[in-house]
Amino acid sequence: MRFALFAVLLMCCAVLMNAQDRPRPQWVVRSNENAQLLIDLDAKYEPEGAAEEGVKGLDDQITILAADRHEKVAADLTRVRAELQKRLTAEKDPLVRQDLEILIQSVDRDLRENDANYKAFLPYANVAQTIYSGIKALLDDQIAADRRPAAVARLKKYTGSETGFTAMTAMAEARFRERLNTPGILGPSKDRVEKDLADTNTYITGIALLLEKYNQKGYQDALAKLKDQLTEYDAFVRREVLPKSRADFRLPPEIYKLRLEQYGVDYTPEELRKIAHAGFLSIQAEMKPIAERIAAARKLPSSDYRDVVRVLKKEQLGSDEILPHYKARLAEIEDIVRKNKLVTLPSRPAIIELASAAETARQPAPHMVPPPLLNNNGERGKFVLPMGTSGTGGEALKYDDFTFAAASWTLIAHEARPGHELQFDSMVENGISLARALYAFNSTNVEGWGLYSEWFMLPYMPDEGKLVSLQLRLLRAARAFLDPELQEGLITPEEAMRVMQEDVVLSKAMATEELDRFTFRGPGQAVSYYDGFTRLLEIRQSAEKAMGAKFDVLRFHDFILSQGLLPPNLLRKAVMEDFVGGK
Repeated sequence: MRFALFAVLLMCCAVLMNAQDRPRPQWVVRSNENAQLLIDLDAKYEPEGAAEEGVKGLDDQITILAADRHEKVAADLTRVRAELQKRLTAEKDPLVRQDLEILIQSVDRDLRENDANYKAFLPYANVAQTIYSGIKALLDDQIAADRRPAAVARLKKYTGSETGFTAMTAMAEARFRERLNTPGILGPSKDRVEKDLADTNTYITGIALLLEKYNQKGYQDALAKLKDQLTEYDAFVRREVLPKSRADFRLPPEIYKLRLEQYGVDYTPEELRKIAHAGFLSIQAEMKPIAERIAAARKLPSSDYRDVVRVLKKEQLGSDEILPHYKARLAEIEDIVRKNKLVTLPSRPAIIELASAAETARQPAPHMVPPPLLNNNGERGKFVLPMGTSGTGGEALKYDDFTFAAASWTLIAHEARPGHELQFDSMVENGISLARALYAFNSTNVEGWGLYSEWFMLPYMPDEGKLVSLQLRLLRAARAFLDPELQEGLITPEEAMRVMQEDVVLSKAMATEELDRFTFRGPGQAVSYYDGFTRLLEIRQSAEKAMGAKFDVLRFHDFILSQGLLPPNLLRKAVMEDFVGGK
């Protein structure tokens, strides 16, 4: 369902005014009444994610891995779809109708995904990560103190310590065994299972540290039980899951196609490869003269962009310098944005944090943790920087890809401002309809703006910042052909690692994180950046051509953000009809 996708994306706000307190347009009120049907389903089947999004009354609730979960989800989605279709037939307001269509499309995707995954895969679960995520969502500086004890209530339910609840590990084992002998069904990727096993203790430690940090009471017995249960679950995974895991990470083609659709990608794999390879070469050509200028200024022995990037990477910030540097760079970028009237910024600061070990295990790439989009009471989004990851066999790997000065330009532009932090901040403050904020949400819509933000900030960066910004755009182009080529068997993992380490100039840590993303963490997601970016550039070019000298970049960017997370086809329609048409 939707929150499972949201957890993968994670990728994406200072003191916010509560949009719930503002009068909304009547069409938004009516649209939100329709969206409530889906919110109720999210709350029923994935209460932790729904609570994190701002749904009230769910803090002590947990996901139940019931034997009939698949059938119940399908029945409820079918019921809701019929009701939404009925409302669409009767609806006259074009904006409400558009949102109803978004909601129906979301239900249709969920129905197909629920059915396809059930038929294709054994129901394997990373229980340690699930429980860590449920606890972490409640133990945070921005969560009110009176809500935090619900984390202990969750922990007791996860472990079956609460009357009427079965341990999540026991449910996960039972669901796996129930379908073990189903003909033609696939086990999980072996690489995924081995990575999950390597991370279990990191999650256990992360949970313990959170409970201690936030001074929770009465958790010790449940935590001790959780440690024993996860130890037993890992033994089950080694004994029963690993023998059924598949060495071939590739998804069935129909599943991969569905994943692309869920992430909002509207290109075929063949189109992606063609566009991305051409873009890769074009970006390399753009990097060449910049690398030559830097090499000349620094008197470097080589002007090849690869060698110049490696030199810049040697200028690593000390561990105590990283946060101060990123905060100073944020202020510098904000000054540029305001001076050049690129987009409207709030006066409040953005949040930047370093990830804990457990948070890094859950999401080993730089990412934005969005604020609640429902019932927001001042919670802010956070830009989170991980410090490392692990490779095959648990080898500790350290990033050098964003802890040097030249990298902070593009990371701030993408994850903070004018990128994701501003994107989500705008949705909260503007009271965007829930259909556009939650159910149009996909990686293409979100990451397209992030990469586009890097693009329009690039002219204002120094040469070192420009080169690294283009290096990271090169990565997005590489993702868009490596991901489908790996899935289609056109390139080996070893060849993909070579491209990422040698041509894109990533550290072994980040190249490993990328390969994990392509093969088992989120096949299909990585291509969404370049897809969304190219679509947004096309929309801007169409608007500029239509408006000529009347085109105003600040108004254009503010308009884009005011539309929430509309998919590219609907965003183009809004831009051409309302922005261009309303000149």
